[in-house]
Amino acid sequence: MTQTQKFTPYLWVLLFAIFIIGSFSFGFTPGKVIYQSFAQSFIEMITFIPFLFIIIGLFDVWFPKEAIEKHIGKDSGINGILMVIVLAMFQAGPLYGAFPVAHILYKKGSSIKNIFIYLGAFSSLKIPMLGIEIGYLGLKFTLARTIVALPLFITVGYFMEWYLKNKNFEVYEVTG
Repeated sequence: MTQTQKFTPYLWVLLFAIFIIGSFSFGFTPGKVIYQSFAQSFIEMITFIPFLFIIIGLFDVWFPKEAIEKHIGKDSGINGILMVIVLAMFQAGPLYGAFPVAHILYKKGSSIKNIFIYLGAFSSLKIPMLGIEIGYLGLKFTLARTIVALPLFITVGYFMEWYLKNKNFEVYEVTG
């Protein structure tokens, strides 16, 4: 790997910094708004991610691979689907918080189907979000959306398991 290739991923960070500095220097309002949005999201992530990784670490240690394989593995059937839906519903936080959990589930032997169902349910069926949705849009709308979304997530899960059945994914470990 050449020296240039090592720094290529950081080129976007440099270009973003130049754009933001230029926006403040020349009074470019959209650039200032972009920076404010970025700063708000960055602060949210910095405060959320440490707790997320603590929970992920505890989940990794407390739940043995055999238990995950048994309950939400390839042969788990409808019980596995229900378990990942309930797991997703009782969690909170932004969607990027679901990906480390999905990684741990995969690493511990969960089926691809259940991982995709988990991600779909996490994105739209969390209990706190459902409460807000009911408050703003009503119970009928929320039920109708859930009745449409849930079978769709399950269908996508089965499709992705079929589509990815012969793929061998490498699980990357972060070492300190």
